[in-house]
Amino acid sequence: MTGPSRWQGVALVVLRTLIGWHFLYEGYYKLALPAWSPAGAPLGAWSAAGYLRASSGPFAPLFHALAGSGAARWIDVAIPIALVVVGLSLVLGLFTTRGCQGAALLLALFYLAAIPLDGVPHPGAEGTYLIVNKTLVELAAVLVVLASGTGAIAGLDLWRQRTVAQRKVNA
Repeated sequence: MTGPSRWQGVALVVLRTLIGWHFLYEGYYKLALPAWSPAGAPLGAWSAAGYLRASSGPFAPLFHALAGSGAARWIDVAIPIALVVVGLSLVLGLFTTRGCQGAALLLALFYLAAIPLDGVPHPGAEGTYLIVNKTLVELAAVLVVLASGTGAIAGLDLWRQRTVAQRKVNA
């Protein structure tokens, strides 16, 4: 089997970079900027508590318990940092396999927290979803990026591979 064509490789790296940017900016925003009310007044730092309390998926009891526990503060720090680390990994093409695995884990958790089963519009939502939503589509895209091995196509993983190979030749 041959690798991807040049066009396929470019498309896969662009997809990886866009997903990475999405993760990176979401994490940055949660870490650096306060939450704002609709009236424009600052609400304070981002918190996962509301998302956890609103969980309706198969792990809802666990997520609800986490929202009211001491773990909520840890989650408030861990999620944005994980988003930034995964985002940097995918944008830079560094440790791409691990970045994709991290992205898939986060997206799976986000999806399982709120599987759209009612198929009706919700206030503040951009669309109307039944089973498939943007989170699930992004998860599928991450799996494509993971399966394609984009780190070997472009990015710092490719540079690392070449550097290691050159050291072996010179040794």
